[in-house]
Amino acid sequence: MRVLVTGGTGHSGSHIVPELVAAGHEVTGLARSDGAAAALSALGAKVRRGDLEDLTGLRETAAEFDGVIHVAHRQDLLFSGGIDAVAAAEVPIMLAYGEALEGTGKPLVVAGSIGSPGQQDLGRPATEEDPALPVRDEHKGTLHARNVVESAVIGLAERGVRSSVVRIANIAHSTTDSRGFLVQLIALAKERGFAGYPGGGANLWNAVHIRDAASLFRLALEKGPAGRYWHAVADEGVAFREISEAIGSRLGLPALSIPMDELVLPGYFGFLANIVTRSYPASNAITRQVLGWEPVQPRLLNDLDNGHYFPAG
Repeated sequence: MRVLVTGGTGHSGSHIVPELVAAGHEVTGLARSDGAAAALSALGAKVRRGDLEDLTGLRETAAEFDGVIHVAHRQDLLFSGGIDAVAAAEVPIMLAYGEALEGTGKPLVVAGSIGSPGQQDLGRPATEEDPALPVRDEHKGTLHARNVVESAVIGLAERGVRSSVVRIANIAHSTTDSRGFLVQLIALAKERGFAGYPGGGANLWNAVHIRDAASLFRLALEKGPAGRYWHAVADEGVAFREISEAIGSRLGLPALSIPMDELVLPGYFGFLANIVTRSYPASNAITRQVLGWEPVQPRLLNDLDNGHYFPAG
């Protein structure tokens, strides 16, 4: 297939592009800068200059390809309007793809997040059949704001687009992870002198190696039915305390409980305080059954033991 990829130089995109190339697809990446163009070429992709702000150009470009994988975001809006502005800007992008691919049956695979639909604390693992919940005022400034994007993508299935959403695990880890959740937890532990966990630390977090996630994007592109959610989750639920203990062990620091107090908790976790207390178990059973996806890369705790998150010195 001739595939257009946006965000091809990011953490997930830089693994998705070579995954597609290795499978025999002809990949073209959207590049805004000379640096991005060079990085895409190094990954084996062709380059199309453009950006997400040019909706007309994006629509015309998407129409030329056999399928689209979208993992880019308007990162520039994070500083001015936060996640709400990023989500609001992404909906017109999805609609532009819809106009380009309407009635063709071509695939559109868009990155989502396990943490965004609002399915945490269900008392059971979230599944691929759990839809993105409506966005309300109380969801402003949270990952839930992106639910409008997921809903827009799934809605395109009714317009003849083979659209789907790959919900990436809360913790996406790899040797190239430089800004993810683990990196932030490690930085906090170094700064505070111990690896903290909320309360008893029994709340569960899901995780995936980004190379396994990349293979799921390829499978969704190649054979995923329309209007479906897929879960890029390998570890369905790891206790937060275990994650902190693994980090502390590597750093030679103790792992200690942070009291579940609205004043104390932010003192350690800062802006992460509103999410670290939640539990996010998630199932991958439907994804594995329908698409034949099998995670093969190191699991979260094994990857922490590999040491690449803790360079010498």
